[in-house]
Amino acid sequence: MASSPTPAVSDDRAEDEHATARAGRTGRARRGAGAAGAGATAAAAGAGGERAPRRRLSVDERREQLIAVALDLFSKYPPEDVSIDDIAAAAGASRPLVYHYFPGKQALYEESLRRAGRELAGRFEEDAQGPLSERLYRVMGRYLDFVDSHGPGFAALLRGGSVAASPGTTAVIDEVRRAAQEQILVHLAVAEPSAGLRRTVRAWIANAEITSLDWLTDRSVPREELQLQLVQEFVAALTLTAAREPALAVELAGFFAGERPEGPTGRLVRELAGLLSVPGLGSHLTRLATS
Repeated sequence: MASSPTPAVSDDRAEDEHATARAGRTGRARRGAGAAGAGATAAAAGAGGERAPRRRLSVDERREQLIAVALDLFSKYPPEDVSIDDIAAAAGASRPLVYHYFPGKQALYEESLRRAGRELAGRFEEDAQGPLSERLYRVMGRYLDFVDSHGPGFAALLRGGSVAASPGTTAVIDEVRRAAQEQILVHLAVAEPSAGLRRTVRAWIANAEITSLDWLTDRSVPREELQLQLVQEFVAALTLTAAREPALAVELAGFFAGERPEGPTGRLVRELAGLLSVPGLGSHLTRLATS
């Protein structure tokens, strides 16, 4: 039985056959593309315009390269503004070669998103050392780093307005949310999380998504302030849940015992207590609390 060609030879042969098709691609104007689409094409042209001498790539290496290039473009532009031609140009490959590895842009987008999703889920991992709110503050710092570096493409998907959204992409995002929820529950160290506590964590994750995506378009709030705000909103939601669940309140005693005055929780408590000194407001809050 004849043996199949080696991956490296097969890859380079396919690229050589389609070299002519690649010529002049970077100068094209995509029909109906707006400024963002033109930017994606220009970025791809810049990346592919002056390529280093070609190195033979194995099948696995070429596939990984295409995913990395696609992820970079999808991170900078909404997925509908990135074409297979853009990806091919940025990778220094031909359009048919891209199709040799992926049946279409959607498949490449979903694979890129899976890679990014694993990276984002990993950013919620944190050693269980120190006060919980300070751990969450570090987690939110890494989360906002991710949002900042993958802005336009993932903002379009998370807002539900991307034409590239599909059951596959939705499943990736849902998996990231589940992983984030489980990491937060691990840090809370509650033996058997109640349905109410799980809802609180899920709602906070959704709030973090909405808030951080809004921040991408309006950065009037400094990044460190937003980071602190997200953590304090979680502490406030957690406290409210504990007020409704006496058993949870008992388990959270250790959480508050470990917090420091200078940490996010200590600062929140002082800010809330400060409301009692606001003329008029303090007396009404006292009345509501004691009536």
